Amino acid sequence: MDVIELLPRLHLFRFPVGQAYLWCDDGELTLIDAGPIGAGRPIADAVTALGHTPRAVRRVVLTHFHEDHVGGAGEFAALSGAEVLAHRLDAPFVRGERPGPAPRTEEWERPLHAAALRQLPPGPPLPPPSLTELSDGDVLGFGGGARVVHIPGHTDGSIAVFLPAHGVLFTGDTVAAAPADGTPMPGVFNLDRAQLLASIGRLADLGAEVACFGHGDPVLSGASAVLRSLGATPDQPTGTPASR
Repeated sequence: MDVIELLPRLHLFRFPVGQAYLWCDDGELTLIDAGPIGAGRPIADAVTALGHTPRAVRRVVLTHFHEDHVGGAGEFAALSGAEVLAHRLDAPFVRGERPGPAPRTEEWERPLHAAALRQLPPGPPLPPPSLTELSDGDVLGFGGGARVVHIPGHTDGSIAVFLPAHGVLFTGDTVAAAPADGTPMPGVFNLDRAQLLASIGRLADLGAEVACFGHGDPVLSGASAVLRSLGATPDQPTGTPASR
């Protein structure tokens, strides 16, 4: 796992598939997404290496239910005691009560999706000990008031987390950066691509300066304008990321 400082309060944790983000307030931490199965211990070790105790991580906010984002959540919660939060529509899948719906992949996405699945560890994620359900417009107690933004399309319960006080936006897999050249692009492997594009428009209207994606390098300046440009993106972009 790679640990990359993006801002003084923000670190990126990059896994072989997917990534997570650690936000640091004075005295407490928040994790956005939790990587694939097996990521719980590496996340705890990374938090310790950054000079914190895992118990300082008060919450894990999940942007959606896919395995490369929730796989380490239950593991890390067991190690840290952190609260785990997810949108109410994705909550049953995070809890492991039933499998989530498969994406409606376009023909060009299918081999990419199969390759991404082969990279993920086998087996179901460990469900978190408890789960707090979120809804659109909820305000969370970190980052000066983090706003939950419901952005369906990738999954029905996909959310973004926006920190207006800092201009930082976490998009989950609604937006990604292509591995070939880092170009931002709409996310792939979606339930409803048209709905996803509409959700990107909503994100663009937030006025974020920084956008942190579920896959690929973040945009560290001018993020709102970058997001606004994605509405006319072609159906098959170059250098599609292995997101799930």
